[in-house]
Amino acid sequence: MCTHRSSDKARGTYFCEIVLADIVLAWRRTVMASPCDSVTGNLAAVLHGKLDIRLEKIAVPELEENEVLLAMGSVGICGSDLKYWIEGKCGIFTLGQPMVMGHEGSGTVARVGPGVKSLTIGDRVAVEPGVPCRKCALCKKGRYNLCKKICFCATPPDDGNLCRYYKHPADFCFKLPDQVSLDEGALLEPLAVAIYSCRRGNVALGTKVLVCGSGPVGILTMLVAKQMGASKVLITDIDDIRLEMANRMGADLTLKVTSDDSMCLAKQIEVMMGGQPEVSIECSGADLSYATAIHATFPGGCVVTVARHKNSGDIPLNHAATKEVDIKGIFRYANCYPAALDFVTNSGVDLTPLITHHFNLMNTTSAFEAARSRDAHAVKVMIHCNK
Repeated sequence: MCTHRSSDKARGTYFCEIVLADIVLAWRRTVMASPCDSVTGNLAAVLHGKLDIRLEKIAVPELEENEVLLAMGSVGICGSDLKYWIEGKCGIFTLGQPMVMGHEGSGTVARVGPGVKSLTIGDRVAVEPGVPCRKCALCKKGRYNLCKKICFCATPPDDGNLCRYYKHPADFCFKLPDQVSLDEGALLEPLAVAIYSCRRGNVALGTKVLVCGSGPVGILTMLVAKQMGASKVLITDIDDIRLEMANRMGADLTLKVTSDDSMCLAKQIEVMMGGQPEVSIECSGADLSYATAIHATFPGGCVVTVARHKNSGDIPLNHAATKEVDIKGIFRYANCYPAALDFVTNSGVDLTPLITHHFNLMNTTSAFEAARSRDAHAVKVMIHCNK
């Protein structure tokens, strides 16, 4: 009898603890949600056409199953954002209607929708901006970046997250450790591109790697390649400031491109590296760099095309075929955010020097102008939506 009474008492205490925990959690969510609940509108940077970004009030989105509302913190400007702003298109995608900009984002959970168990109000997260259908053959194979029904931030016609409040599926939000800032959380997106690019190129221990272009993705690709065991990484660009940054952040070799002769550049790269690179990763979007990568790569090697090119007709595809150089495209990334978060958390590499310019949401147009300007020498421009 004594044992049973003791057990009943223990069960009762356990039940009370559960009820108390639920009450505390409900109170926490109510208190922490109140700032968002008081919001009567939402401010977003909306692209209407070439060089036409407008700040507009939009509704705070209503949450559905498995969604969280984020108070956006940091959103980086990507090369694709600039192309939409300048040209109204990027690659095969063309702006057909007004679109909220931004896809390199991080923020703080302000509300949680039905069924969300992985996140709570107040959690800081990085946003993986592409949400696939989860049901098609490509999704089931793990190549969800190629899903034909994917919804990707700031890719027409899908709106992005350069706004005060934005909703997103909880399972595509990655909780940030306390030591990782919202700025670093936003950098996970281009870092995921770099990781995917190196995986596509099969970069491994002892690989010689050529990276064309010292923009944010190029420098991140250089850093990832070195973490994956590359024995030597050479990075190119036409800009001295960017090459200096690449050098400070750990590039083994840098080359300023001053010639328009791709074969001559390839020979120069071979001499500098003490041999041809087995993997070349093109991040600049310049046809000259694409051609240089093909000429430079060791026979049987691989060229990974990250940037989108103008297809001028000067790409030496016959040379690539004759050397059996595999040309691999990439489309965003898949299953790379966990590795990107681990890189930021545990690699010991500080990525924040890449962020050269900071703007608040009200000055979005100025931020885009700085990202475009050669005189500004911007590498990564960060917009702070909470300011």
